[in-house]
Amino acid sequence: MTQAVSANRLELLQIADAVAREKVIDKEIVLASMEDAIQRAARSRYGIEHDIRAEIDRKTGEIRLQRLLHVVEAIENEALEISLPDARARNPAAEIGDYIAEALPMFEFGRIPAQAAKQVIVQKVRDAERERQFEEFKDRIGEIVNGIVKRVEYGNVIVDLGRGEAIVRRDETLPRENFRTGDRVRAYIYDVRREQRGPQIFLSRAHPQFMAKLFAQEVPEIYDGIIEVKSVARDPGSRAKIAVISNDSSIDPVGACVGMRGSRVQAVVNELQGEKIDIISWSPDAATFIVNALAPAEVTKVVLDEETERVEVVVPTEQLSLAIGRRGQNVRLASQLTGWDIDILTEEEESERRQEEFRQRTESFIKALDVDEVIAQLLVSEGFTSVEEIAYVDLAELTSIEGFDDETAQELQSRAQDFLEEEARRLDARRRELGVADDLAAVEALTPAMLVALGEAGVKTLEDLAGCATDDLVGYVETVDGEKKKIEGAFESFDISAAEANALIMNARVALGWIEPPPEEEPQEAEAQAEEGPRELTAEDVFAARPSPGA
Repeated sequence: MTQAVSANRLELLQIADAVAREKVIDKEIVLASMEDAIQRAARSRYGIEHDIRAEIDRKTGEIRLQRLLHVVEAIENEALEISLPDARARNPAAEIGDYIAEALPMFEFGRIPAQAAKQVIVQKVRDAERERQFEEFKDRIGEIVNGIVKRVEYGNVIVDLGRGEAIVRRDETLPRENFRTGDRVRAYIYDVRREQRGPQIFLSRAHPQFMAKLFAQEVPEIYDGIIEVKSVARDPGSRAKIAVISNDSSIDPVGACVGMRGSRVQAVVNELQGEKIDIISWSPDAATFIVNALAPAEVTKVVLDEETERVEVVVPTEQLSLAIGRRGQNVRLASQLTGWDIDILTEEEESERRQEEFRQRTESFIKALDVDEVIAQLLVSEGFTSVEEIAYVDLAELTSIEGFDDETAQELQSRAQDFLEEEARRLDARRRELGVADDLAAVEALTPAMLVALGEAGVKTLEDLAGCATDDLVGYVETVDGEKKKIEGAFESFDISAAEANALIMNARVALGWIEPPPEEEPQEAEAQAEEGPRELTAEDVFAARPSPGA
């Protein structure tokens, strides 16, 4: 009998050890779950009101059951408490607040307690296994892993990673890619989440970084940090672009990624089911990078709008279809790669637009200066874009135009100034009609045209201006449905920066007493601050620094 008991005890430890190895968890967790299961069974046997503890000896496997009693002065619950005299009868050193352990005999488990104990152990072990999986894989996001397809459910591929299960959702696989049970699969870990049913490990073969990591495995220079992958854009299973730069001027980043006879890039292409890959040299200059990204199309001109991050690219007519690509694929991937919204124009379209701008400026000069078309076209051809430029430019610039003498130049300048004066009177009348207050009109930095623009935007008093945000005046860019959209401000048609608009608003708040004016600086302090860096500007500072129309 003793030998049988000893064998059972040793078997208990062996089972705990086997479960710990199989589930790759700590053996102590398995033994603790067994102790918890025995405690619950004992409480159902001796009464749930008792505080019963079970302990498994880690060397012999012996199970000890004990009931804990709290030493108190006055007993309120006999199942949990014991008086001080009774406690000292068992342990002379007992004091109020101590616990007395009372040994309980071990019992045989019935079918129901055994089943309940099994459930407790299984659940505890499962929880420990899930926690181990989460802790192991949460730090592996961004890695490529290899696994074996366990099953395929509605297009989603369940992958056995050896120490856990992962899922490749249908939209994260490559088009026309079919997996069967037992297939080996390589994928990118892009997310690990704690969920009710356990940790979920999400894999992807369509993620842009999957391709970047594949190149890092095939190109030692990328792994060593000599070549850096700056950005990746993919149309999974069809085409991709990857931008690389070398930190060593003696190494060609594109050549290193292509490899001898294309061996390196071909290994990546094979893994991606024949996906065509354009390897592009990255450049810190946005225009150069965009031109490179649109390869193999040739680009003749690039016009950047940094505020909205839009770029107009001009290509020869015969290169248009190549630049756009099949179903817009080439320009879409180039846009993803560079982070710029790209508009493609042919040379003919760009030429037509320039001609339209030339015609509009010519018409505006004919109307404002009352001159014939030839003179207006001469002015536009010489680079004049507005009547203000003609009104206040140095006469020498006008007389330098072929066919213009001093008398013609003076007459043109006089007509331009008369037109501006008349325009100022018209704008002032419009300002009064809109109800823009005189206190707002008294702000020197605001021109009549700006006052009308403010009035049309509902800003009619100094209080209204003081209550504006900078974006209300200069506009802002927001992303709508994945596209950047410019929201126009009141000063959209004026050359006003955000700093200048902010200075106007702050100046209005100071004038109304909403905020304290900045303290006047002593010359020495001003010099010291000039060394330290820029200070906050007022409206007078900003507009004083702008060249006057007659400059």
